[in-house]
Amino acid sequence: MFLMSSAQRRSPALDDMGLRERWRRARLGIYGGALTGVYGLTNLHPAVWKGLVRTYRPAFDALARRHARLSCAYAAVDVPAYRDLVRRTGATGHRRLSDFPETTKDNYVTVYDEVSRCQHGELDMVGTVVDESAGSSGRPFNWVRGKRELRTVYRNTSCYTELVFPARRPFAINAFSMGAWATGTTTGTAMARIAMVKNTGPDVEKIVDTLTHFGPGFDYVVSAYPPFLKHLRDRLDAVGFPWAEYRIRGMVGGEPMTEALRDYLQERFEIVRSGYGASDLSIGIGAETGFTVWLRKELMSDAELRHELLGPDEQRLPMIFQYNPLETYLETNERGELLCTVNSSHVLQPKLRYNVGDEARLFSLRDVRRLVRRDPDRWERLAEVKDERMSLPLLFLFGRKDSTISYMGANIYPQDVEYGLYNDNPAAAAIARFCLTIEEQADLEPRPVVNIELRPDAELDDDGRAELAQRCRDGVLRHLATVSRDFAQSLSEDPTAADLRVRVVRPGEGPFAAADQKIKNTYLVRQS
Repeated sequence: MFLMSSAQRRSPALDDMGLRERWRRARLGIYGGALTGVYGLTNLHPAVWKGLVRTYRPAFDALARRHARLSCAYAAVDVPAYRDLVRRTGATGHRRLSDFPETTKDNYVTVYDEVSRCQHGELDMVGTVVDESAGSSGRPFNWVRGKRELRTVYRNTSCYTELVFPARRPFAINAFSMGAWATGTTTGTAMARIAMVKNTGPDVEKIVDTLTHFGPGFDYVVSAYPPFLKHLRDRLDAVGFPWAEYRIRGMVGGEPMTEALRDYLQERFEIVRSGYGASDLSIGIGAETGFTVWLRKELMSDAELRHELLGPDEQRLPMIFQYNPLETYLETNERGELLCTVNSSHVLQPKLRYNVGDEARLFSLRDVRRLVRRDPDRWERLAEVKDERMSLPLLFLFGRKDSTISYMGANIYPQDVEYGLYNDNPAAAAIARFCLTIEEQADLEPRPVVNIELRPDAELDDDGRAELAQRCRDGVLRHLATVSRDFAQSLSEDPTAADLRVRVVRPGEGPFAAADQKIKNTYLVRQS
């Protein structure tokens, strides 16, 4: 899609506001500012933040929803772009949150310029940071964040890290990209509030040198994309790193992580936790806890619980996070897509029922725990879990709706392929990354191909690559037949459905030739 330049995009103003609209804007601004001020009390001390996330009650949901509606109502008279969108879509009444229009990249971000999407139609200059998204949607976008909203992001990130990774001598190694990408610079600044920080970026050798130089006398937390954390583990293993002498934890984000990869990482890292955010919205919208990790693993093996929470036909295993609706109100539309409204008057460019394209479901913690408690054995297993005791609601995140390959009537998801590649695979250390393609064979039949790129230090001859390909093929087929009833049915009806091709290539070859400059892995390659 061709994006319009700033000069070509719409730039409405607020100069035609009447007296009634001005009064409404003033009244809503005072109300919203007061609520934001109350939430801002968590800035006083990390203990206040921890107290809130541990004492959240379902009754707060109504307040959060009311604040989200207030945020949209205020923006409809204060943010020029949203005011224009509301008028153009013909939205009237605005008695409910659902009366306000959704915002997306297509109907909002690419239509209006940066200034008109700001509060009061004014772009604060001092202290404002411009982030860039990673371009997973096709092309990078720029996002401006004011200094007041950044303080909230820093607080949430640092308080969560202290809660999940308690440490006596904390040393944070920030391995996210340190360019214009939002996650890297934001994470580094946030972690500096609670730890000594080194911003290495995604440089394996620099991290190896750092760990060796400073030695085992620190409590390390390495933050990175999940695949990079695997690269780091494999590289440290290759150089004979003394893992037992160190205490190293992992904090990942930016893309989903399978339990197979988590288990692989936690053979070396003490604990690995993931967070959910989006450059479009904010960093740290949701985060994993001991309970959510246990619940996700339980859904893999407990068919009854899976049926009750996900339904009989859902083969995917979602990431599960806890989130704070008082700050980030989440809802889903009729298509099951996640909508986000940031409940704060400190946001320079308000995020209003923003649809980032992720498919999700929302649950209260009380309802999920009630289901878990029905089975005494299940409840006893939960009692053994080390948990941070957050009482926040749950976000079940399935990811982007278009991240599948359809084959023989079944949907193949990258996460399921990753399970097959890493689960009980002694050769997993040789894998750098993978991607999926559908390729037409000589018999004119399209077949899925799992392309595997080797690590640079993986010394495999032709026989070794063939053995790795066969091992990975068997693992992926076994996992797909287990989690996908459609795929299992295809196998029983047509044995050729098992003709899953696995191609092992050297670094930078095949579909990975043009991928070296990408920050995130690309798991689906659409070929003409």
